Amino acid sequence: MDRELLKTKGIKPVLVIMAGLTLIQTIAILWQAKWLAEVISALFAGAKLQEQAGGVGLFLLAFMVRQISGMLMQKTAYRFAERTGLELRKQVLSKLFELGPRFAGQEGTGNLVTLVLEGVTKFRNYLELFLPRMLATGITPVLVLIYVFMLNTTSGIILVVTMPILIVFMILIGLAARKQTERQLQTYRTLSNHFVDSLRGLETLKFLGRSKGHIRSIERVSDSYRSATMKTLRVAFLSSFALDFFTMLSVASVAVSLGLPLINGKIELLPALTVLILAPEYFLPVRMVGADFHATLDGKEAGAAMRAIIGEAEKEAAKAAPVPAGAVFEWTPDSSLKLHEVGVIHEQEGRPSVQEVNLTFGGMRKIGIIGESGAGKSTLIDVLGGFLRPTSGSVELNGTVLGDLSPAGWRNQITYIPQKPYIFSGSLADNIAFNKPDAARAEVERAAEAAGLGALIADLPGGLDEPIGGGGRPLSGGQEQRVALARALLGERPILLLDEPTAHLDIETEYGLKETMLPLFAGKLVILATHRLHWMRDMDEIIVMDQGRVVETGTHEELMAGKGAYYQLAVMQREGL
Repeated sequence: MDRELLKTKGIKPVLVIMAGLTLIQTIAILWQAKWLAEVISALFAGAKLQEQAGGVGLFLLAFMVRQISGMLMQKTAYRFAERTGLELRKQVLSKLFELGPRFAGQEGTGNLVTLVLEGVTKFRNYLELFLPRMLATGITPVLVLIYVFMLNTTSGIILVVTMPILIVFMILIGLAARKQTERQLQTYRTLSNHFVDSLRGLETLKFLGRSKGHIRSIERVSDSYRSATMKTLRVAFLSSFALDFFTMLSVASVAVSLGLPLINGKIELLPALTVLILAPEYFLPVRMVGADFHATLDGKEAGAAMRAIIGEAEKEAAKAAPVPAGAVFEWTPDSSLKLHEVGVIHEQEGRPSVQEVNLTFGGMRKIGIIGESGAGKSTLIDVLGGFLRPTSGSVELNGTVLGDLSPAGWRNQITYIPQKPYIFSGSLADNIAFNKPDAARAEVERAAEAAGLGALIADLPGGLDEPIGGGGRPLSGGQEQRVALARALLGERPILLLDEPTAHLDIETEYGLKETMLPLFAGKLVILATHRLHWMRDMDEIIVMDQGRVVETGTHEELMAGKGAYYQLAVMQREGL
C-alpha cells in the first residue's frame, strides 16, 4: 500500500471498518464453501434434496452475508473516495493559487486543468477499487489457507508454494505496466497542453493562415497518445491472461493432489470438495488486485502528481519569513509599500532577473512599468503579487518589514490580470463571478456593463447565461480581457496588477479596450507592466527597467525631457514624440 495514502485524512477509521467487513466476508466465504460441500457430498451419497433444506438455507445465508459485506465495503470506499477526491481538488486549487501564474506556466495550463478535472476522478476510482482489494488480499487468503491446512495439509502446501510465484509474476508485470502508464500519462499531459494552447490560439492561427498546417501537429500528438494507450492496454490484457493462466494451473494442481487420494480412498469427499471450492477463493483477491492495478494505476499517478503540487506549495510556504505581529495588509489611500534592494535569481550562477530594485508605491495611483522584453517587468509583477519570493532584499508594507509578499492577507488585496486570462467552460456569468461566486445577478450585470461587455451580451442568444470556453462560444482576445476586467471589478479589491494585458491584441482592439479600462482604474492602485508606450501618458508614475534594474522613474513629461532610457524607447517605437 502507498505510504502516502496512509497519511490521507480520515483513512484509519475507514480501514478499520473495511477490515472488519472483510473479516466477516471471509468467514462467510468459509461457511459458504463448507455448507455447499456438505450438501453436494450428501446428495452424492444418496440423500434426498428435501433433507438438505437446512444446509441449502445456511449456504444461502452465508452467500447473502458475503454479498452484503462486499456491498457495504464498496459503499464505504465510495464515500471515502468521494470525500477525499473533493478535498484533494480544493487543496490543489488552493495551492495552485498560492504558487501563482509562473508555476502554471511552467507546468502547462492544459496539464493542470486536466489534472484537477480528470485526475481527481481517476484518483477517486483508484481509492474506491484499491482499498477493498488490498484489504481482501491481506486478510482473505490467510484465513482460507489456515482453514485449508486444517482440512488437507498437502493442498495447503501447494497453495503456499504457488502464491509467491503468482505475486512475483504480478510484480514483474506491474513494473512493466507502470513504465507504459507513465509514458501514457506524459503523452496525455502533452496532448492536454497542446489542445488547450490550440484552442486559445485558434484565432491567431486562422489569421496567419496556419490553421490547416496545425492539423498535422495535432495528428502527431494524438497519434503519440494513441500509441502509448495501446501499449498500456496490450500489457494489461497480457497480464490478465497470465494471472488467470497461473491461477488455473494452481487450482488444477490442488485438484490433482486431491483427486488421486480420493480415488485411492485416502481422503473423504467432504474435505476434498471443500478445499477445491476454496482454492479459487484463495487466489481471487490477488487476481482482482492484478486486474484493477492497470485500471487504477493512472489514478495513483494522478494522486502522486497532485500531492507533488501540494508538497511544492508547502515547501515554498516553509521558505516564507514569519509574518510579524501587528502587520497591516489592508490597502488604503494612506498605505505604502517599499522595496529595498530587491533581487531575484532563478538559477544558481545565472543572471539576475531583477536586481537592486528600490521603489515606493503609495495610495491609489496608476503606475506603469515599461521596458523591452526580458527587462524584468513580469518578474517584478510576480514579486509584487506574492507569486515569487525575492532572493535578496526586503519589502516594507505600512511600516512593517516583510521578507516577501506571499502572506494571504496581502494577496486578498490583489486582483491579477495576465496577458491571456483563462476562460473556463461555463456561462459568461460564471466566468465573470469567478472571484466572487456568491455575487448577486445585478452585481454581475453591472460589472459586465462597466467592462464594456454590453454589446457582446446583447448579441449572445443566452446573454449572460451563454456557454463560453471549452465547448461554448469562443471569445476574441479583447473580449477575454474584458471578462477578466469584469472579474476584477466584481472582486472590488483595491490593488490591480496587469502583466502585458494587451500584448497579443491588435492595436485597434487595444485602443478600444484602453478607453474602457482607464476610467475603471480610478480609486485603485494600478500597476501595469507593458512594452507599449501609449499607455504611459495616462500613468501617474512610470518605472523604466533595463536588464533587471530600475534605470528611471518619473512622469511621461519628465522622462521625455530627460532624454534617457525612456526617451530611447519612445524613439524606437515612434511614440510620444
